[in-house]
Amino acid sequence: MRFVFTKLFYVLLAAGFVLLSLSWHWPVLRRMTLAYDLLLLAVAFIDARVSRWPASVTVEREFAGRFHIGAETEVRVVVQNNSARAFLARIKDEYPPGLRLEAPREVELTVAGQTSAMLVYGLTPPKRGRYEFGRIAVRYRSRLGLVWVSTLIGEPEAIKVYPNLRRAREAELKALGARSLVSMRRRTAWRGEGRDFESLRDYVPGDELRHIAWTATARRGRLTTRQYQIERDQTVLIALDAGRLMTARIEQESKFDSAIHAALALMSAAERGGDHTALAVFGRRVKIFVPPGRGHEQTEAVMEALYSVEPELIEPSYTRAFGYIAANCKRRALVVVLTDLVDEEGSRELLMSLRLLRPRHLPLVVCIADRDLRAVVRDTPDNLRDLFTQSVAEEIMFQREAALRLVEQQGGLALDVTTAALVPNLLETYIRVKERGLL
Repeated sequence: MRFVFTKLFYVLLAAGFVLLSLSWHWPVLRRMTLAYDLLLLAVAFIDARVSRWPASVTVEREFAGRFHIGAETEVRVVVQNNSARAFLARIKDEYPPGLRLEAPREVELTVAGQTSAMLVYGLTPPKRGRYEFGRIAVRYRSRLGLVWVSTLIGEPEAIKVYPNLRRAREAELKALGARSLVSMRRRTAWRGEGRDFESLRDYVPGDELRHIAWTATARRGRLTTRQYQIERDQTVLIALDAGRLMTARIEQESKFDSAIHAALALMSAAERGGDHTALAVFGRRVKIFVPPGRGHEQTEAVMEALYSVEPELIEPSYTRAFGYIAANCKRRALVVVLTDLVDEEGSRELLMSLRLLRPRHLPLVVCIADRDLRAVVRDTPDNLRDLFTQSVAEEIMFQREAALRLVEQQGGLALDVTTAALVPNLLETYIRVKERGLL
């Protein structure tokens, strides 16, 4: 049993030194002081031994909610005293060292009888994944008050740190603005070049002639136009590349984490638009596949799938990924591939593999750039290093643009964006696909 001495013990020990200071004249006091000190130590040891943790006092750890990357979550350590006497304790929680501490996690509490008290502090996870809390360290006064007895309460507790869904939804609202607010209505009536008939209205100059309802025009005696609304109940499948290039870090997070939050923003917008969403994460093989669905259960399934997956330093296999998607998603879908391309070999495999998706599905290939390459080549180089940097940037731009043009020639869609512009461009493209009825 571990313990430390209290202030009371040291005060009593100091009293023995008073006797020792008088021993110059009375040598017998030295023996008395030694006996006193030994007795005090023996009593302290016995006090620590017999002072067991009271069964009437419980200590439990509680969380204010889920842990999300980059968001502070409150942790509470609740001490419940069910006895009639007050209880004094020092509480120290063993939090996961991988999480950032936002407030002190140690406190001294005096808990009156039949009441409770708590330690409250915050933790902010910098990364997704699984973390483990240790046991709660407690020091409590012994019966005689001579020592603080140390003990560990509870058992280690594992937690999961999920992607930040609030961040994704805020990015969606910021990117779509009013259109996203309109989409939250129950009817979800985005009007555009969809194929679902919605209503009839009077013809106005500028309406396409192919939308004129000639039967209704004859019946009503004036030109009448069919009005369409964007189709619902379509499928948006997001394929996340978890290969080598997605391990690159931009500012405080990897490309893969940026892609995850962009995927969640797109899934949120698609769900508000009445569409089904699905998810695939692939490297050399498909690591995760969440079949199409929507609603709270689908969001939970995606969050559980994404909390622990990490990119690896290997080249992704587009052939295996697209073959798996084609075999497991029979209904036509918008397949959004969040990836990155640098070399010609990776671009070639991607282009060849797209044939597995066409013509049943509509692929949208999104390349996430490390930085704005156009800004790199825009300025005049000041030295030889800048010249070489611009040469490499121009070569990468040429290869990426050539690959994305070939994607479009095969009937797909393509985007080349930085992480800052990823969510706005991705959601704008999704809305454009819906408005034009490309699915």
